[in-house]
Amino acid sequence: MMPNFPPVDEQLAYIKKGSAEIIHEGELRERLEKSLKSGVPLKVKAGFDPTAPDLHVGHTVLIRKLKHFQDLGHTVIFLIGDFTGMIGDPTGRSATRPPLTREQIDQNAETYKAQVFKILDPQKTVVDFNSRWLAKLTPEDIMRLLGKFTVSQMLEREEFHKRFQEEKPISLHELMYPICQGYDSVALQADVELGGTDQKFNLLAGRDLQRSFGQPSQIVLTMPILEGTDGVQKMSKSYGNYIGINEPPQEIYGKVMSISDDLMWRYYELLTDVTTRQIEQMKADVAAGRQHPMELKKALARRIVQDFYSEQAAQQAEENWAKQFQKHEVPEDVETVEVNYAEVAAQAPASDHHRPVKLDKLLLRAGLADSASDGQRKIKQNAVKINGNACSELVIQASVPGEVTVRVGKRIKKVRVVG
Repeated sequence: MMPNFPPVDEQLAYIKKGSAEIIHEGELRERLEKSLKSGVPLKVKAGFDPTAPDLHVGHTVLIRKLKHFQDLGHTVIFLIGDFTGMIGDPTGRSATRPPLTREQIDQNAETYKAQVFKILDPQKTVVDFNSRWLAKLTPEDIMRLLGKFTVSQMLEREEFHKRFQEEKPISLHELMYPICQGYDSVALQADVELGGTDQKFNLLAGRDLQRSFGQPSQIVLTMPILEGTDGVQKMSKSYGNYIGINEPPQEIYGKVMSISDDLMWRYYELLTDVTTRQIEQMKADVAAGRQHPMELKKALARRIVQDFYSEQAAQQAEENWAKQFQKHEVPEDVETVEVNYAEVAAQAPASDHHRPVKLDKLLLRAGLADSASDGQRKIKQNAVKINGNACSELVIQASVPGEVTVRVGKRIKKVRVVG
C-alpha cells in the first residue's frame, strides 16, 4: 500500500517546527518531492547512547521530531548506540567519559525502548543497534575509515580543540566516536539524521562518510537544547530543573504549571504536536485578551501528562492541582512516603508523645530535596509547610509513628515517620 504523503510544503512546515538548523533545506525539499512521487518514505534516524536509565522531557525533543516524520508517513529508525555507548560521546565533555559496561548498556537500552514508545508508534518504529555493523568491522575496515578524516578535522571540534589548548588528554578512542556515528548513517543509508545542536559535528561526519561511500549525503536537522523549568539552565537532573517522564502524573503536571508564561511557548513548540500556526494563534489570543495564559498552561500540562500516562491521569492531575493551589486543599491521591525515624532523628529534647526530627533530612528522605543542604535552603527560603503551616525551623517535633503533610513550593507529599 502506497503511503499517503501530505503536500511537500505542508510536510516542510511540520518538520521545521522548532528546528534549529537544516543542512540543507533545499536538499530536504528535493528528497520530499522525490518521496512524494515515488511513494518511497524517507529513512529518518536519530541515535541515542543508553548512558542513563531514565529520560526527562528534554530528551524527548528529538523523539518528538521523529514522531513528526512518522506522522507524515516516513520510516523512523530509533538507533540505540550500544557500541558507541562503550566509547562514550565526548560532546560537551571537558574530560574523557568513563565507558559503560555491556551489562549497563543492555539494561539501559531496555528502559529506553519502554520509555520512547510513549511517544513513538511501536508498530511503525524500526529499533536498531549499531553494534550490528560496528562490531563486525575488521582492523582493515577501521583503517580505511580512519583514512577518511584528518587530525586537524577532529581538532576543529570545540571540545577537542579546547582540551588540546589546555593540554588535557584526548583519548584516541574518543576520536573514533564521530566516525562511528557517521558510519551508522552509511550502514542505514539514512536520508535524514536528527540531533541536538551540540551534535552538529557528529552529524556532519555522517554526510562526509556517505559521500565518500558513494551515497547521497543525509540531510542534517538539529533541534535546540530544552531549557529546564527555571528557564535558564538546560534541563538536567544535576540542576534540579528537570521533568522526568517516569515521574508521577501529579509531579509532571505541577512542574509544567511552575514554568513561566514565556517558557510555556517554548515547551509548546518542542514538546507537543501543536502546529506553529496554532501556537501563533494562541499567542495572538493571549495578546488580545481572548485567552488567559493560565488556561493554556493547563492545556500544555494535560498534553504532557497524557503523553506519558493517559487522558484520565491527566484529568486527575489537573483536578488535584486545582485543589492544592486554587482551592488550598490536599489532593486525594497525594503520594505517601515512609521514612525511618533513625534516618531523620535530631539531638534535641523530646516532648510528650513527640520526638525531634531534622527537617532537612526529612525533606531529603521524602524526595522533596536533592540533598540535606538543598533542604536547608528551602527551609530558609520559607518554601516549606508542615500540615499547612509555614515552617522555618531546622528541627521539628513529630509523632512516631505518625504522618505529616509536607509541602515544598508546589510539591506536596504525606510523610509517614516510623521506627
